Amino acid sequence: MGYMIRTALLLGLLTGLLLFLGNAIAGKTGMLIAFIIAAIMNFLSYWFSDKIVLSMYGAKEISYEEAPWLHRIVEDLARRAQIPKPPIYLVPMEQPNAFATGKGPGHAVVAVTRGILEILDEEELRGVLAHELAHIKNRDVLIASIAATIAGAISMIVNWLQWALIFGWGRDEENNNPLSIVGSILLIIITPIIAAIIQMAISRSREYLADETGAYICGCPLALARALEKIHNYVTQVPARVNEGTAHLFIENPLKGEGLWELFSTHPSTEKRIARLVEIAKRMGQVA
Repeated sequence: MGYMIRTALLLGLLTGLLLFLGNAIAGKTGMLIAFIIAAIMNFLSYWFSDKIVLSMYGAKEISYEEAPWLHRIVEDLARRAQIPKPPIYLVPMEQPNAFATGKGPGHAVVAVTRGILEILDEEELRGVLAHELAHIKNRDVLIASIAATIAGAISMIVNWLQWALIFGWGRDEENNNPLSIVGSILLIIITPIIAAIIQMAISRSREYLADETGAYICGCPLALARALEKIHNYVTQVPARVNEGTAHLFIENPLKGEGLWELFSTHPSTEKRIARLVEIAKRMGQVA
């Protein structure tokens, strides 16, 4: 529940930033236009994201005949999560990783890389798949789309302000003074950074929630913790060509080590995630 409240507060903060920026720069009409355009873009992305991402990484669906043991694991975990069993896809990538994409229960898929099937034992793989099913159960794609819509609208308004400063649109004696121009430049620089920080914080909050939900789905938080540690160690050794816009989908950031600092990372640090999973195991009586 704490993660849900935190996500709601962060979305509210992001919305507040949009309203402030819209009124300060473009007025209500400009803000509404930017929001509508961003909403349309993200609506299309939301409905077709699974097909786009799977095609981007050359993923192929794994039939039951090809890996009955894998289908049995996903079927069991989906039953525990009380959601329909999603299709399973294989990504031809050596880096061990996994992701879920789609609109929510009944309209989502789970994808695993070739590398993750090679390094994890069955119990650890159950933990990873439970984490991905938790994203589907918690409708994280929808939440990410809402955050992206608001952030997209903020970005559009900031771009309008940039062009207005360059060509002098809408200037009068009141807003043409040096202080007004400096204030506008500061808004152009600071606002997108704040929006990005909030959007990344929402993503990290959803990762924590998926870890917790997944731990209860699979019934073994320590298995997921071991899997995260293994994946983390391999990700730093086995690079992968990944579109930055899809990095947040993976259970571990596939571009690990390329970010400037954790504040702008789509994922919490692996150490913090493992520590929280150990605490969950203690609550479940699995650790003394």
